[in-house]
Amino acid sequence: MERIEEQIQQLRQEIEAHNYAYYVLSSPTISDYDFDQLLKQLERLEQEHPDLITPDSPTQRVGRDRTEGFTQVAHRYPMLSLANTYSYDEVREFYQRVAKDLGHEDFTIVAELKYDGLSISLLYEGGRLTRAVTRGDGLMGDDVTANVRTIRSIPLRLRGDDYPDELEVRGEILLPFEEFDRLNAERHRAGLPLFANPRNAASGTLKQLDPSIVAERHLDAFLYFVPGQTQMSDSHFERLQQCKSWGLKVSHAIKRCHSLEDIFAFLEHWDVARHDAPVATDGVVLKVDSITEQEELGYTAKTPRWAIAYKFQAEQAKTTLRSVDFQVGRTGAVTPVANLDAVALSGTTVRRASLHNADFIEALDLHLLDQVFVEKGGEIIPKIVGVAKDERPSGTLPVTFPTLCPACGSTLHRSEGEAAYYCTNAASCPPQQTARLEHFCGRKAAD
Repeated sequence: MERIEEQIQQLRQEIEAHNYAYYVLSSPTISDYDFDQLLKQLERLEQEHPDLITPDSPTQRVGRDRTEGFTQVAHRYPMLSLANTYSYDEVREFYQRVAKDLGHEDFTIVAELKYDGLSISLLYEGGRLTRAVTRGDGLMGDDVTANVRTIRSIPLRLRGDDYPDELEVRGEILLPFEEFDRLNAERHRAGLPLFANPRNAASGTLKQLDPSIVAERHLDAFLYFVPGQTQMSDSHFERLQQCKSWGLKVSHAIKRCHSLEDIFAFLEHWDVARHDAPVATDGVVLKVDSITEQEELGYTAKTPRWAIAYKFQAEQAKTTLRSVDFQVGRTGAVTPVANLDAVALSGTTVRRASLHNADFIEALDLHLLDQVFVEKGGEIIPKIVGVAKDERPSGTLPVTFPTLCPACGSTLHRSEGEAAYYCTNAASCPPQQTARLEHFCGRKAAD
Protein backbone atom coordinates (compact mmCIF):
# COMPACT_ATOMS: atom_id res chain seq x y z
CA MET A 1 0.00 0.00 0.00
CA GLU A 2 2.88 2.36 0.78
CA ARG A 3 4.35 1.72 -2.67
CA ILE A 4 1.00 2.39 -4.34
CA GLU A 5 0.60 5.63 -2.41
CA GLU A 6 4.08 6.73 -3.56
CA GLN A 7 3.18 5.84 -7.16
CA ILE A 8 -0.03 7.90 -6.96
CA GLN A 9 1.85 10.90 -5.54
CA GLN A 10 4.48 10.65 -8.26
CA LEU A 11 1.82 10.51 -10.99
CA ARG A 12 0.00 13.51 -9.53
CA GLN A 13 3.18 15.57 -9.43
CA GLU A 14 4.08 14.61 -12.99
CA ILE A 15 0.58 15.39 -14.31
CA GLU A 16 0.43 18.76 -12.53
CA ALA A 17 3.87 19.66 -13.93
CA HIS A 18 2.59 18.95 -17.45
CA ASN A 19 -0.63 20.88 -16.70
CA TYR A 20 1.45 23.88 -15.58
CA ALA A 21 3.64 23.75 -18.68
CA TYR A 22 0.65 23.51 -21.02
CA TYR A 23 -1.95 25.82 -19.46
CA VAL A 24 0.18 28.43 -17.68
CA LEU A 25 3.47 28.52 -19.60
CA SER A 26 1.86 27.63 -22.98
CA SER A 27 4.84 25.35 -23.56
CA PRO A 28 3.75 21.68 -23.57
CA THR A 29 6.38 19.11 -22.64
CA ILE A 30 4.44 15.98 -23.58
CA SER A 31 2.01 14.85 -26.27
CA ASP A 32 -1.75 14.84 -25.60
CA TYR A 33 -1.76 11.06 -25.98
CA ASP A 34 1.00 10.53 -23.42
CA PHE A 35 -0.69 12.95 -21.02
CA ASP A 36 -3.98 11.05 -21.33
CA GLN A 37 -2.18 7.78 -20.60
CA LEU A 38 -0.71 9.21 -17.38
CA LEU A 39 -4.13 10.47 -16.32
CA LYS A 40 -5.77 7.12 -17.06
CA GLN A 41 -3.09 5.34 -15.05
CA LEU A 42 -3.80 7.62 -12.08
CA GLU A 43 -7.57 7.18 -12.46
CA ARG A 44 -7.17 3.40 -12.45
CA LEU A 45 -5.07 3.42 -9.29
CA GLU A 46 -7.51 5.75 -7.52
CA GLN A 47 -10.49 3.61 -8.55
CA GLU A 48 -8.72 0.58 -7.05
CA HIS A 49 -7.87 2.56 -3.89
CA PRO A 50 -10.63 5.19 -3.42
CA ASP A 51 -9.45 5.95 0.12
CA LEU A 52 -6.35 7.57 -1.43
CA ILE A 53 -8.33 10.10 -3.53
CA THR A 54 -7.76 13.70 -2.38
CA PRO A 55 -9.54 16.94 -3.48
CA ASP A 56 -6.37 18.26 -5.14
CA SER A 57 -5.83 15.19 -7.33
CA PRO A 58 -5.76 15.99 -11.10
CA THR A 59 -8.54 13.42 -11.57
CA GLN A 60 -10.92 15.66 -9.62
CA ARG A 61 -10.89 18.34 -12.35
CA VAL A 62 -13.36 16.50 -14.56
CA GLY A 63 -16.38 17.73 -12.61
CA ARG A 64 -18.20 14.50 -11.86
CA ASP A 65 -20.11 15.81 -8.82
CA ARG A 66 -23.39 17.60 -9.37
CA THR A 67 -24.14 20.71 -7.35
CA GLU A 68 -27.77 21.49 -6.54
CA GLY A 69 -27.16 25.19 -5.93
CA PHE A 70 -24.60 27.76 -4.88
CA THR A 71 -23.93 28.83 -1.32
CA GLN A 72 -23.50 32.53 -0.62
CA VAL A 73 -20.14 33.33 0.98
CA ALA A 74 -18.98 36.63 2.51
CA HIS A 75 -15.73 38.10 1.18
CA ARG A 76 -13.10 38.75 3.83
CA TYR A 77 -12.14 41.90 1.91
CA PRO A 78 -14.82 43.60 -0.23
CA MET A 79 -14.39 43.08 -3.98
CA LEU A 80 -14.76 46.66 -5.17
CA SER A 81 -15.24 47.78 -8.74
CA LEU A 82 -12.87 50.26 -10.42
CA ALA A 83 -13.64 53.79 -11.60
CA ASN A 84 -13.59 53.92 -15.41
CA THR A 85 -11.91 56.48 -17.62
CA TYR A 86 -11.98 56.83 -21.39
CA SER A 87 -9.43 59.52 -22.22
CA TYR A 88 -5.77 60.36 -21.70
CA ASP A 89 -6.84 63.59 -19.98
CA GLU A 90 -8.67 61.59 -17.31
CA VAL A 91 -5.63 59.32 -16.91
CA ARG A 92 -3.52 62.44 -16.41
CA GLU A 93 -6.00 63.71 -13.79
CA PHE A 94 -5.77 60.37 -11.93
CA TYR A 95 -1.96 60.50 -11.97
CA GLN A 96 -1.88 64.10 -10.71
CA ARG A 97 -4.45 63.33 -8.01
CA VAL A 98 -2.32 60.42 -6.74
CA ALA A 99 0.77 62.65 -6.67
CA LYS A 100 -1.13 65.35 -4.77
CA ASP A 101 -2.62 62.94 -2.22
CA LEU A 102 0.72 61.22 -1.60
CA GLY A 103 2.54 64.56 -1.44
CA HIS A 104 5.26 63.49 -3.87
CA GLU A 105 5.76 62.25 -7.45
CA ASP A 106 8.20 59.47 -6.60
CA PHE A 107 5.69 56.64 -7.00
CA THR A 108 5.28 53.75 -9.43
CA ILE A 109 2.17 52.79 -11.37
CA VAL A 110 1.66 49.20 -12.53
CA ALA A 111 -0.16 49.01 -15.87
CA GLU A 112 -1.75 45.70 -16.78
CA LEU A 113 -4.15 44.52 -19.46
CA LYS A 114 -7.78 44.46 -18.30
CA TYR A 115 -9.49 41.17 -19.11
CA ASP A 116 -13.20 41.04 -19.87
CA GLY A 117 -14.46 38.08 -17.90
CA LEU A 118 -15.95 37.12 -14.56
CA SER A 119 -14.23 38.18 -11.32
CA ILE A 120 -13.22 35.38 -8.97
CA SER A 121 -11.63 35.04 -5.53
CA LEU A 122 -9.53 31.93 -4.84
CA LEU A 123 -8.55 30.77 -1.36
CA TYR A 124 -5.58 28.45 -0.82
CA GLU A 125 -5.01 26.88 2.59
CA GLY A 126 -1.82 24.95 3.14
CA GLY A 127 -1.20 25.36 -0.58
CA ARG A 128 -4.45 23.63 -1.57
CA LEU A 129 -7.39 25.28 -3.33
CA THR A 130 -10.23 25.18 -0.82
CA ARG A 131 -12.70 27.80 -2.05
CA ALA A 132 -13.59 29.83 -5.14
CA VAL A 133 -16.15 32.63 -4.86
CA THR A 134 -17.61 34.95 -7.50
CA ARG A 135 -17.63 38.72 -6.98
CA GLY A 136 -21.42 38.81 -6.44
CA ASP A 137 -22.37 42.19 -5.01
CA GLY A 138 -18.82 42.80 -3.78
CA LEU A 139 -19.65 41.74 -0.21
CA MET A 140 -21.16 38.29 -0.84
CA GLY A 141 -20.57 35.91 -3.74
CA ASP A 142 -21.43 32.40 -4.93
CA ASP A 143 -19.26 29.48 -3.88
CA VAL A 144 -18.34 27.93 -7.26
CA THR A 145 -15.42 25.80 -6.05
CA ALA A 146 -16.60 22.61 -7.78
CA ASN A 147 -16.75 24.43 -11.13
CA VAL A 148 -13.43 26.25 -10.73
CA ARG A 149 -11.66 22.98 -9.98
CA THR A 150 -12.30 22.01 -13.61
CA ILE A 151 -10.24 24.97 -14.94
CA ARG A 152 -6.83 23.56 -15.74
CA SER A 153 -4.94 26.86 -15.62
CA ILE A 154 -5.92 27.19 -11.93
CA PRO A 155 -3.68 24.93 -9.79
CA LEU A 156 -5.37 22.71 -7.26
CA ARG A 157 -2.12 22.82 -5.31
CA LEU A 158 0.50 25.58 -5.30
CA ARG A 159 4.05 24.89 -6.41
CA GLY A 160 7.07 25.27 -4.15
CA ASP A 161 6.94 25.55 -0.36
CA ASP A 162 7.32 29.27 0.47
CA TYR A 163 3.69 30.30 0.02
CA PRO A 164 1.62 31.62 2.98
CA ASP A 165 -0.44 29.15 4.98
CA GLU A 166 -3.50 31.04 3.80
CA LEU A 167 -3.50 32.90 0.49
CA GLU A 168 -6.36 34.73 -1.21
CA VAL A 169 -5.75 35.71 -4.82
CA ARG A 170 -8.21 37.39 -7.17
CA GLY A 171 -8.53 37.34 -10.91
CA GLU A 172 -10.72 36.87 -13.94
CA ILE A 173 -12.35 33.76 -15.39
CA LEU A 174 -12.38 33.89 -19.20
CA LEU A 175 -13.48 31.91 -22.21
CA PRO A 176 -10.81 32.07 -24.96
CA PHE A 177 -12.00 33.19 -28.41
CA GLU A 178 -11.25 29.77 -29.88
CA GLU A 179 -13.48 28.03 -27.34
CA PHE A 180 -16.13 30.73 -27.70
CA ASP A 181 -16.32 30.16 -31.46
CA ARG A 182 -16.50 26.38 -30.96
CA LEU A 183 -19.24 26.71 -28.33
CA ASN A 184 -21.35 29.08 -30.43
CA ALA A 185 -20.97 26.82 -33.48
CA GLU A 186 -22.32 23.92 -31.41
CA ARG A 187 -25.21 26.07 -30.15
CA HIS A 188 -26.03 27.21 -33.67
CA ARG A 189 -26.18 23.61 -34.90
CA ALA A 190 -28.43 22.76 -31.97
CA GLY A 191 -30.77 25.70 -32.67
CA LEU A 192 -29.93 27.33 -29.34
CA PRO A 193 -29.45 31.09 -28.77
CA LEU A 194 -25.85 32.17 -29.31
CA PHE A 195 -23.80 33.77 -26.56
CA ALA A 196 -23.36 37.47 -27.29
CA ASN A 197 -19.69 37.59 -26.28
CA PRO A 198 -17.03 35.57 -24.42
CA ARG A 199 -17.78 37.31 -21.12
CA ASN A 200 -21.43 36.24 -21.17
CA ALA A 201 -20.37 32.75 -22.13
CA ALA A 202 -17.85 32.56 -19.27
CA SER A 203 -20.43 33.84 -16.78
CA GLY A 204 -23.09 31.42 -18.02
CA THR A 205 -20.62 28.56 -17.87
CA LEU A 206 -19.44 29.25 -14.32
CA LYS A 207 -23.08 29.39 -13.14
CA GLN A 208 -23.81 25.89 -14.46
CA LEU A 209 -25.00 23.54 -11.73
CA ASP A 210 -23.28 20.59 -13.39
CA PRO A 211 -19.46 20.87 -13.20
CA SER A 212 -19.08 18.33 -16.02
CA ILE A 213 -20.52 20.94 -18.42
CA VAL A 214 -18.00 23.49 -17.13
CA ALA A 215 -15.18 21.01 -17.68
CA GLU A 216 -16.16 20.62 -21.35
CA ARG A 217 -15.95 24.35 -22.06
CA HIS A 218 -12.24 24.87 -21.28
CA LEU A 219 -12.37 28.11 -19.32
CA ASP A 220 -9.14 29.98 -18.60
CA ALA A 221 -8.09 32.39 -15.84
CA PHE A 222 -5.66 35.21 -15.11
CA LEU A 223 -4.89 36.27 -11.52
CA TYR A 224 -4.11 39.92 -10.80
CA PHE A 225 -4.43 40.86 -7.12
CA VAL A 226 -3.53 39.62 -3.62
CA PRO A 227 -5.45 41.34 -0.78
CA GLY A 228 -4.04 41.45 2.75
CA GLN A 229 -0.88 39.39 3.27
CA THR A 230 1.29 41.92 5.15
CA GLN A 231 4.16 39.39 5.17
CA MET A 232 4.42 39.49 1.36
CA SER A 233 6.24 42.13 -0.67
CA ASP A 234 5.03 45.74 -0.44
CA SER A 235 5.10 45.83 -4.24
CA HIS A 236 1.98 44.75 -6.14
CA PHE A 237 4.20 43.87 -9.11
CA GLU A 238 6.49 41.68 -6.98
CA ARG A 239 3.48 39.96 -5.41
CA LEU A 240 2.30 38.89 -8.85
CA GLN A 241 5.76 37.53 -9.61
CA GLN A 242 5.59 35.53 -6.37
CA CYS A 243 2.19 34.19 -7.41
CA LYS A 244 3.67 33.19 -10.75
CA SER A 245 6.41 31.22 -8.98
CA TRP A 246 3.68 29.32 -7.08
CA GLY A 247 2.08 28.19 -10.35
CA LEU A 248 -0.65 30.82 -10.60
CA LYS A 249 -1.27 32.27 -14.05
CA VAL A 250 -0.68 36.02 -14.19
CA SER A 251 -0.69 38.30 -17.21
CA HIS A 252 2.43 38.79 -19.31
CA ALA A 253 0.98 42.19 -20.31
CA ILE A 254 2.13 44.07 -17.22
CA LYS A 255 4.64 46.88 -16.77
CA ARG A 256 5.97 49.17 -14.05
CA CYS A 257 5.52 52.79 -15.15
CA HIS A 258 7.50 55.66 -13.59
CA SER A 259 5.92 58.52 -15.53
CA LEU A 260 2.84 59.54 -17.50
CA GLU A 261 4.84 58.99 -20.67
CA ASP A 262 5.43 55.34 -19.66
CA ILE A 263 1.69 54.89 -19.05
CA PHE A 264 0.66 56.46 -22.37
CA ALA A 265 3.19 54.29 -24.24
CA PHE A 266 1.66 51.17 -22.64
CA LEU A 267 -1.87 52.31 -23.55
CA GLU A 268 -0.92 53.03 -27.15
CA HIS A 269 0.82 49.68 -27.56
CA TRP A 270 -2.04 47.58 -26.20
CA ASP A 271 -4.75 49.55 -28.00
CA VAL A 272 -3.35 47.85 -31.11
CA ALA A 273 -1.78 44.66 -29.73
CA ARG A 274 -4.95 43.59 -27.87
CA HIS A 275 -6.47 42.48 -31.17
CA ASP A 276 -3.99 39.59 -31.21
CA ALA A 277 -4.80 38.47 -27.67
CA PRO A 278 -6.43 35.00 -27.38
CA VAL A 279 -8.99 36.30 -24.84
CA ALA A 280 -11.31 39.31 -24.61
CA THR A 281 -9.80 42.53 -23.28
CA ASP A 282 -11.48 45.88 -22.82
CA GLY A 283 -8.87 48.18 -21.35
CA VAL A 284 -5.89 48.67 -19.06
CA VAL A 285 -5.88 48.80 -15.25
CA LEU A 286 -3.54 51.30 -13.59
CA LYS A 287 -2.59 50.61 -9.95
CA VAL A 288 -0.24 52.29 -7.51
CA ASP A 289 2.49 49.68 -7.00
CA SER A 290 3.21 50.17 -3.27
CA ILE A 291 0.73 48.44 -0.97
CA THR A 292 1.60 50.96 1.77
CA GLU A 293 0.75 53.83 -0.57
CA GLN A 294 -2.45 52.07 -1.62
CA GLU A 295 -3.58 51.99 2.00
CA GLU A 296 -2.56 55.64 2.43
CA LEU A 297 -4.70 56.65 -0.56
CA GLY A 298 -7.63 54.57 0.69
CA TYR A 299 -11.06 54.03 -0.83
CA THR A 300 -14.29 55.73 -1.72
CA ALA A 301 -17.57 53.96 -0.90
CA LYS A 302 -17.34 51.95 -4.12
CA THR A 303 -13.85 52.20 -5.60
CA PRO A 304 -10.19 52.32 -4.54
CA ARG A 305 -8.49 55.71 -4.94
CA TRP A 306 -5.24 54.00 -5.94
CA ALA A 307 -6.49 52.33 -9.11
CA ILE A 308 -8.42 53.20 -12.24
CA ALA A 309 -9.52 51.36 -15.39
CA TYR A 310 -8.82 52.93 -18.77
CA LYS A 311 -11.37 51.55 -21.25
CA PHE A 312 -10.50 51.13 -24.91
CA GLN A 313 -12.82 52.71 -27.43
CA ALA A 314 -14.78 50.08 -29.34
CA GLU A 315 -13.55 49.97 -32.92
CA GLN A 316 -16.27 50.94 -35.36
CA ALA A 317 -16.62 50.82 -39.12
CA LYS A 318 -19.22 52.01 -41.64
CA THR A 319 -20.42 49.84 -44.50
CA THR A 320 -23.46 49.10 -46.67
CA LEU A 321 -26.29 46.76 -45.71
CA ARG A 322 -27.02 44.60 -48.77
CA SER A 323 -29.58 42.09 -47.53
CA VAL A 324 -30.88 40.23 -44.48
CA ASP A 325 -31.05 36.46 -44.09
CA PHE A 326 -33.57 34.87 -41.73
CA GLN A 327 -32.16 31.60 -40.43
CA VAL A 328 -34.24 28.83 -38.85
CA GLY A 329 -32.70 26.81 -36.01
CA ARG A 330 -33.45 23.46 -34.39
CA THR A 331 -36.12 24.87 -32.09
CA GLY A 332 -37.75 26.81 -34.93
CA ALA A 333 -36.42 30.17 -33.73
CA VAL A 334 -35.83 32.58 -36.63
CA THR A 335 -32.64 34.64 -36.37
CA PRO A 336 -31.95 37.67 -38.62
CA VAL A 337 -28.40 38.13 -39.95
CA ALA A 338 -27.24 41.18 -41.94
CA ASN A 339 -25.18 40.75 -45.11
CA LEU A 340 -22.74 43.63 -45.51
CA ASP A 341 -20.15 44.93 -47.93
CA ALA A 342 -16.84 43.58 -46.63
CA VAL A 343 -15.16 45.95 -44.17
CA ALA A 344 -12.01 45.67 -42.02
CA LEU A 345 -12.73 45.72 -38.27
CA SER A 346 -10.47 44.87 -35.32
CA GLY A 347 -8.05 42.95 -37.50
CA THR A 348 -10.66 40.84 -39.34
CA THR A 349 -12.88 41.21 -42.40
CA VAL A 350 -16.56 41.50 -41.50
CA ARG A 351 -19.28 40.54 -43.99
CA ARG A 352 -22.12 39.55 -41.67
CA ALA A 353 -23.50 40.99 -38.43
CA SER A 354 -26.09 40.07 -35.82
CA LEU A 355 -29.49 41.78 -35.87
CA HIS A 356 -30.81 39.91 -32.80
CA ASN A 357 -34.59 40.04 -33.34
CA ALA A 358 -37.56 41.91 -34.83
CA ASP A 359 -37.63 44.55 -32.06
CA PHE A 360 -33.96 45.36 -32.69
CA ILE A 361 -34.57 45.84 -36.44
CA GLU A 362 -37.59 48.06 -35.76
CA ALA A 363 -35.68 50.19 -33.24
CA LEU A 364 -32.94 50.86 -35.80
CA ASP A 365 -35.51 51.72 -38.52
CA LEU A 366 -33.27 49.69 -40.83
CA HIS A 367 -33.53 49.93 -44.63
CA LEU A 368 -31.75 47.98 -47.36
CA LEU A 369 -28.72 49.86 -48.76
CA ASP A 370 -28.40 51.84 -45.52
CA GLN A 371 -24.94 52.92 -44.41
CA VAL A 372 -24.63 51.14 -41.06
CA PHE A 373 -22.11 51.39 -38.22
CA VAL A 374 -20.66 48.06 -37.11
CA GLU A 375 -18.80 47.26 -33.89
CA LYS A 376 -17.41 44.08 -32.45
CA GLY A 377 -19.37 43.43 -29.27
CA GLY A 378 -17.11 41.85 -26.67
CA GLU A 379 -14.30 42.12 -29.24
CA ILE A 380 -15.63 39.20 -31.29
CA ILE A 381 -19.28 39.32 -32.47
CA PRO A 382 -19.94 41.96 -35.15
CA LYS A 383 -23.14 43.89 -34.50
CA ILE A 384 -24.89 46.85 -36.10
CA VAL A 385 -25.04 49.73 -33.61
CA GLY A 386 -26.39 52.58 -35.72
CA VAL A 387 -27.58 53.85 -39.09
CA ALA A 388 -26.44 56.94 -41.02
CA LYS A 389 -30.00 57.94 -41.92
CA ASP A 390 -28.88 61.20 -43.54
CA GLU A 391 -27.04 59.09 -46.15
CA ARG A 392 -30.03 56.84 -46.93
CA PRO A 393 -30.71 56.57 -50.71
CA SER A 394 -34.22 57.53 -51.80
CA GLY A 395 -36.71 54.77 -52.49
CA THR A 396 -35.05 52.10 -50.31
CA LEU A 397 -37.19 49.43 -48.68
CA PRO A 398 -37.41 48.97 -44.90
CA VAL A 399 -36.24 45.67 -43.46
CA THR A 400 -39.29 43.82 -42.17
CA PHE A 401 -39.48 40.59 -40.23
CA PRO A 402 -41.29 37.86 -42.21
CA THR A 403 -44.65 36.52 -41.11
CA LEU A 404 -44.02 33.16 -42.84
CA CYS A 405 -41.12 30.76 -42.34
CA PRO A 406 -38.41 31.54 -44.93
CA ALA A 407 -37.69 27.80 -45.26
CA CYS A 408 -41.10 26.10 -45.41
CA GLY A 409 -43.69 28.89 -45.64
CA SER A 410 -45.47 28.03 -42.41
CA THR A 411 -46.86 30.75 -40.14
CA LEU A 412 -44.42 32.26 -37.65
CA HIS A 413 -45.57 32.62 -34.04
CA ARG A 414 -44.35 34.93 -31.31
CA SER A 415 -45.37 34.23 -27.72
CA GLU A 416 -46.24 37.14 -25.48
CA GLY A 417 -43.21 38.41 -23.60
CA GLU A 418 -40.70 36.71 -25.94
CA ALA A 419 -38.42 38.43 -28.44
CA ALA A 420 -38.10 35.57 -30.95
CA TYR A 421 -40.43 34.35 -33.68
CA TYR A 422 -40.79 30.59 -34.18
CA CYS A 423 -41.76 28.43 -37.15
CA THR A 424 -44.80 26.37 -36.11
CA ASN A 425 -44.02 23.51 -38.52
CA ALA A 426 -41.80 21.47 -36.23
CA ALA A 427 -42.73 18.21 -38.00
CA SER A 428 -41.43 18.92 -41.51
CA CYS A 429 -39.58 22.25 -41.69
CA PRO A 430 -36.30 21.22 -43.46
CA PRO A 431 -33.73 23.25 -41.43
CA GLN A 432 -35.40 22.18 -38.18
CA GLN A 433 -35.25 18.54 -39.29
CA THR A 434 -31.61 18.83 -40.31
CA ALA A 435 -30.61 20.59 -37.08
CA ARG A 436 -32.44 17.98 -34.97
CA LEU A 437 -30.67 15.19 -36.80
CA GLU A 438 -27.30 16.90 -36.28
CA HIS A 439 -28.15 17.38 -32.62
CA PHE A 440 -29.14 13.71 -32.26
CA CYS A 441 -25.82 12.60 -33.75
CA GLY A 442 -23.83 14.99 -31.57
CA ARG A 443 -21.51 14.14 -28.70
CA LYS A 444 -24.06 15.09 -26.04
CA ALA A 445 -26.80 12.91 -27.58
CA ALA A 446 -26.34 9.63 -29.49
CA ASP A 447 -22.63 10.44 -30.07
